[in-house]
Amino acid sequence: MANEKITLMAHLYRRAGFGATRDELERLAERPYEDVVEDLLNPEGFPEVEDDILRRYHGPLVNFDSLSWNGAKWIYRMINTERPLQEKMALFWHHIFACAYHKGEHTATLLAQNEMFRRNGLSDFRTILLDLSRDPCMIFWLDNNENHNGDPNENYGRELMELFSMGIGNYTEDDIKMAARAFTGWTFRQPMPLYPYGHFQSHFVYREDDHDHSVKTYLGHTGDLNGEDIIDIIVQQPATARFVSRLLYNFFVADEVQVPAWNTVPPKDSDAINTLSEAFIKSDGDIRAVLRTLFNSEFFKEARFRRVKSPVELIAGTAKILGTHRFPHPDQFDLTGTAATMGQWLMNPPTVEGWHTGKEWIDGGTLNERVNYAVDEFSDASKPGIQDMIERISATDRALTPTEFVEHCLDLVGPLDVDDDTSEALNHYAESGGPVDFGQDPEGSTTRTRRMLQFIAASREYQLA
Repeated sequence: MANEKITLMAHLYRRAGFGATRDELERLAERPYEDVVEDLLNPEGFPEVEDDILRRYHGPLVNFDSLSWNGAKWIYRMINTERPLQEKMALFWHHIFACAYHKGEHTATLLAQNEMFRRNGLSDFRTILLDLSRDPCMIFWLDNNENHNGDPNENYGRELMELFSMGIGNYTEDDIKMAARAFTGWTFRQPMPLYPYGHFQSHFVYREDDHDHSVKTYLGHTGDLNGEDIIDIIVQQPATARFVSRLLYNFFVADEVQVPAWNTVPPKDSDAINTLSEAFIKSDGDIRAVLRTLFNSEFFKEARFRRVKSPVELIAGTAKILGTHRFPHPDQFDLTGTAATMGQWLMNPPTVEGWHTGKEWIDGGTLNERVNYAVDEFSDASKPGIQDMIERISATDRALTPTEFVEHCLDLVGPLDVDDDTSEALNHYAESGGPVDFGQDPEGSTTRTRRMLQFIAASREYQLA
């Protein structure tokens, strides 16, 4: 029953953003798909989120050290942005280049890093890695401020290759040692705290006198290599093209196994990875170009509901459907805690690996939290999104059969594809009440619609993107 163009746009916006309202989907479906993709890939053509109003209503945001409030502010941006892919890329890079509050307890550097991801997330991979290597948050997180001439620290050099660019099996222990020596002297300066309102931002400093200028051999290249040379070599490696392509596939197309297993487990779709790798190489690592190839591909268009939503995708996507959190709200702060309870504390991932994704988002505790959250959010029929769904269903000039009623609700929530078991359960509930007739029983039909939407929100399929 669902319109195919609307279904495709809903899929695109779940993956390239955080969902869209039905009105937005209908407007988007009137345009060529490729044009919509171009708009997503060029966010600078749209206004930024005006989030300063949050400070007026939420005083704790004046304190830049408030991690939970700044996490809630980020979710507010996800819900309200006209640049959805920009925010999605900030989340992507935050997950890949994971830095956490629990080590440095310095929110200002995390916010600066977050803004860096937002600003450069669609640029070329060389620029992204270079900015990352100069980022005080990352420097402190992986101890490069402890990486000195004559006393190297290998943490950043190792993770730069293992988790950030090439993956295990594409370099040697000697390459790690050489990379560490090349990044000696890359550190940061920390001004005194801005008491009582948190901290000043840190700033990158290159200390020439602390840099190891000896000859190094890295991945077959020999010379007085510096950090920039290491990055230049990394981005030219075929392994980097494949690794970054697989990261993008995992985030935007379909769930893969966790990154540490990639050297032993082949990609889910090798042809897709090859296509993305070719785009990476041809464009000199331009992420925008790779994503253009990805979003316009058939493997992307066909990969519907093959990813488990991350907690923030679930929260922001539900808010988009329901039309909530479009203006500062008293429970704004709760969004960060809700996501954390589901397993994703923004700006505080558990390890340098970020969060384990896919089915690992789900366990007995987090599933209970996810389902309860979604069902509770759909409990209030006065929410704008539910009101819109009720109006659309009630506009039918006749009674709806139980099957038609279920189809309408699934269409308006997604459009959402469900398996036979879910379909049977939804239809069983609908049949227990007979036809739905807003003309004869508007109050009862409204209640049944709200409850049906809650049943759908509790389904397995609602947890998928």
